[in-house]
Amino acid sequence: MATVPALEKPPVVVVEAPVEAPKKGILSYWRLYAAISPFYLLFLAFGLIPVGFSLYVSFHRWDGLGSMEWAGLSQYQYLLSDSDFWGSVGNTIVIWALATFPMIFLALVTAVMLNSAVRFKNLYRFAYFLPNVTSVVAVAIIFGSVFSTNFGLVNALLQAVGLDQVAWLNTPWGIKVSIATLMTWQWTGYNAIIFLAGLQTIPSDLYEAARMDGAGPVQTFFRITLPLMRPVLLFVLVVSTVTGLQSFSEPQILLQTTANESTFSGGPDHAGRTMVLYFFQQTFDNNDFGYGAAVAWGIFLVVVLFSIINWRLVQRRREE
Repeated sequence: MATVPALEKPPVVVVEAPVEAPKKGILSYWRLYAAISPFYLLFLAFGLIPVGFSLYVSFHRWDGLGSMEWAGLSQYQYLLSDSDFWGSVGNTIVIWALATFPMIFLALVTAVMLNSAVRFKNLYRFAYFLPNVTSVVAVAIIFGSVFSTNFGLVNALLQAVGLDQVAWLNTPWGIKVSIATLMTWQWTGYNAIIFLAGLQTIPSDLYEAARMDGAGPVQTFFRITLPLMRPVLLFVLVVSTVTGLQSFSEPQILLQTTANESTFSGGPDHAGRTMVLYFFQQTFDNNDFGYGAAVAWGIFLVVVLFSIINWRLVQRRREE
């Protein structure tokens, strides 16, 4: 009779529980936090605290030295009915429109030309970007001479073609056009470089396919280039809105020789007094820090409103 061999027991596998690393507290990373702390300390000292303090001051009457007097919402109520403030808002919007739309058009055209250039690309980029890194004060002084009534280059060219002189820095529309021209000259090259970076991300296969289908340069631009450039266009438009609505140095330096009241008055009839110039006038000329803080918050709301409007308009066209 055959015997059945006994079955061996399977080996017992002992699974050891993973040893959890001891949890480290926040204090154990103090070296890392100390390494990044300078930025946050500087932002707290020179960014967040001043912003909060300006909001606090806007609810008080204060001359900058004496004691504060609680004013509540009266500063903002007066701001809503202040014709000088709304006049500065109108001046700023007109100057922004005269400068931004031609600047975006010229920057886009310049970027397309730079993208198609074969030789001296780096030289062209440097030349177009140079106005943006030039001192605004020096540029404003030069433009003041260019738009001078008696000895300006622009009036000399007008007389050369048989036209009358224009008092650029003494008439409301002449002042706005002068400031807008300065801002356009200063920012066209900067935005052209941004547009150029966007153009270089568009695949060349799309252009080759368009040429094979018989599309011309104009059709290619409006059907391929412009739709794919809309995110970059949105960025340029928002940044131009933020910087254009906060213009200060350009009108302040350009019109300081024609201003009779102060360097913040904006020239004759206050035609060049932007929102930021009005803020400086109320704060430092009139020593009304409380109302100046309210004006600053009004400027903030106007800039945010226009940025949202521009963003929505571009996004709506993109969806369509």
